[in-house]
Amino acid sequence: MRTEGLARSRTMKAEIRFAAAVLLLLGITLFQMAGLPQPVTGPAVNAALFTAALWLGPWYAVAVGMCTPVVAFARGILPAPLAPMIPFIALGNGLMVGLFALAGRRFGTALGVVAGSVAKFILLATAVNVFVQIPQPAMVMMQWPQLLTALGGGFLVVAVHYGWQKPRRHGDSK
Repeated sequence: MRTEGLARSRTMKAEIRFAAAVLLLLGITLFQMAGLPQPVTGPAVNAALFTAALWLGPWYAVAVGMCTPVVAFARGILPAPLAPMIPFIALGNGLMVGLFALAGRRFGTALGVVAGSVAKFILLATAVNVFVQIPQPAMVMMQWPQLLTALGGGFLVVAVHYGWQKPRRHGDSK
């Protein structure tokens, strides 16, 4: 009997995580539809992806991150000239949150943000310089601004995440 209850509990947790991931993706999509400039939208979307990694776990965050450019393109948010970049953006998002989770566990959340952000930047910059032919303004958009918006979103999440934790006083245990 106890085993059935644990299995049901695990299934319910998985369903809640899936629903949260879907809602997070929907929220990102709705935010992108506001038509705000990249310096606003980029950090917000990246913050949502980092938040997904913290709250839902790395696999859900990777899945959400890989879906965002597809949804953005389908909704007309991602401009048509960037269509060839969809697989690279998806992979970059997945790599960013995957490394964030991995490096964050080993070296701390802030270093996880840096590792994930730099990896995403390197992937996207390499894609536009080696693999994909897109107009010059789009090329620029897929390089340094990606690093800055990823770092901005990541450090926003780090600040909020640590701000929510109860401050410890000297002598407190755990």
